[in-house]
Formats: sequence, structure tokens, C-alpha cells
Amino acid sequence: MNPEPSQTIPLSLVIPVINEEGNLRPLWAAIGEALDPLGLTYEVILVDDGSSDGTLAVAREIQAQDKRWVIVALRRNFGQTAALSAGFDHARGEVIVTLDGDLQNDPEDIPKLLELAKEYDLVSGWRVDRKDPFFTRQLPSRIANWVISVVTGVKLHDYGCTLKAYRREVVRNLRLYGEMHRFIPAVASWMGVSVTEVKVRHHPRRLGHSKYSLGRISRVLLDLITVKFLLSYSTKPIQIFGLMGVLSSVAGVGLGIYLSLLKLVAGQDIGNRPLLLLSVLLVILGVQLIVLGLLGELLVRIYHESQGKPVYAVRQVFRGPDEDRGWSPDGGS
Repeated sequence: MNPEPSQTIPLSLVIPVINEEGNLRPLWAAIGEALDPLGLTYEVILVDDGSSDGTLAVAREIQAQDKRWVIVALRRNFGQTAALSAGFDHARGEVIVTLDGDLQNDPEDIPKLLELAKEYDLVSGWRVDRKDPFFTRQLPSRIANWVISVVTGVKLHDYGCTLKAYRREVVRNLRLYGEMHRFIPAVASWMGVSVTEVKVRHHPRRLGHSKYSLGRISRVLLDLITVKFLLSYSTKPIQIFGLMGVLSSVAGVGLGIYLSLLKLVAGQDIGNRPLLLLSVLLVILGVQLIVLGLLGELLVRIYHESQGKPVYAVRQVFRGPDEDRGWSPDGGS
């Protein structure tokens, strides 16, 4: 975690991008049209997550004309969670708004989020009229939102919407790993923050290609298990491990009693039942894998936080030449 900036400003926009060179200039214009009339001091933290096209070059050209743009170029593609974490670390805003760089989020909705951020610690966008394919994007998302709301107890319609507003003290205490950016409202709820959501617009993608795929579903489900464990059992793991152990033991004893009755009462041979043995093996193996996975998550967090090891690597930070930075994560001033 980087040290706190010595100077703060009212608003930071954090925008993770990868291969979005065609969308950056329209995004720049849209942000200016939405925020400049407010007379608000703001900065744009653009996190280039290892783009292989001309995204970084276009961003540098924009920055040469607008010193409010700060470019954080990561060494390779670390994923959206790490990119957001990098943006949070470099942001100076009292309120931090995140949005996608593909123009599907509408910057015109940002003032609406800022107004609610005066009352709430975290404001989440809700894409009511979503412009994505139904079966590959909308349906899996609706199912995921319902499951996440039930498991975490934080009821939101649209966990996957990047357009969110956070008060500074919320993101300052976050540690993000894996695909956990979508669970920030649930993780933040552990700190007792106030969360609300607001309906926002959603536009079809005009340029480029979506970086999302159905293959992310399994990773999201595994991270959901991790989030539930960390929220409910991280300080009392015996309750989850003990419960699984009791259930496993009861199942084993129950099978033993059943087989014993077959042997003693019905006189059947119970020594050669491969399907039964396979079922028992799979149950035990499944329990062991879940336990090992949760223990591994704990060990990863202990390692990262005790060593101060970041989840991303910055190649270079570009700030406007005339900007009084006050603080630099690379040691500059």
C-alpha cells in the first residue's frame, strides 16, 4: 500500500483500460462535458492494464493537453481488480469514482453519484436498461447478482457495474485480490459503511471488443466463497471447518451403520462396492479441496499484507509537467 498523498482534491476518477485507444478521446470529451460545468477540481487516473495497442500513446497525447489526467501504466495485464487497486493507491480525491473506459458507462451520471456520496459511503450504479447480449452477459450477471446478494447479505441489483462512487476512507482500507473488485460493496460492508445504489444509463459498445467471457464465472464463484469465508469466518475458522468435519463424520458414520445393517441383517456382502467407495472418496476429496483453498486464501493474505507486497507492478506514472504533485509513489515530489 502506498503512503497517503499529502494533498487531496474533491474528486478522482479511476478508469482501468486495456486496448481502448479508439475510446479514449471520446471519453475525455464526455468527462469534460459532464464535470467541467460543476466547477469541481478533479483528476482522472487512467490505469493502462498492459495494453498492446496505442492506448498508452493516445493517453499521453490527452495528458499533454489536460494536466488533470494521470496515467498509471502497469508492466503487464494484471486484471481489473489489480488495476482498480493501483488507481485507488494513486488517487487524491475525497470521493473516488470508478468507471469503464469503453463508454458504456455514461459520465453524465457522475454528478448523480456525487450527490448521493454526500450521504452514503458507497454509491453503486445500477444498469437498469443494459445494452449487452442477454444470454452471454445479462442472464449470467442477474444470476450472479442474486447469488452474491443472498450469500453476502448486501442487496444490490448490479454488482458488476463499474460505475461506483466511494468515499476516500472506504478504499483506503481495502485489500483487493483475484476477481474481488465486484465484491467491494460486500467487503466494505464489513467495515460498517453505508451503501446505496442508483439507476444509471448504459450504452452499447461502439468501438473495440468486450474483455469479459463466460470463463470468468468459475473465478467469480470461487472468489464469492472466499468473500463469504472472510466476512463470516476469518476470525473463527473452527466454525466453518468444524461444521464440515462434523457433516463429513456424520455421513461416514451413517454409511457405516447402513453397511453394517446390510451385512448383519440382510447378510449381503459389503466389501466390493466400487460406486459407494467412489462416492465416499469424492465427498472427502471435495471437503479437502475446499478447506485447502480457504487456507490458501488466508495464507496469501498473510503473505501479501505482512510483506507489503503489491498486487500490481507500475512501470511508470505520468503526471502533467505543470502539476504540483505533492506526493509521488516513486519517491518524487
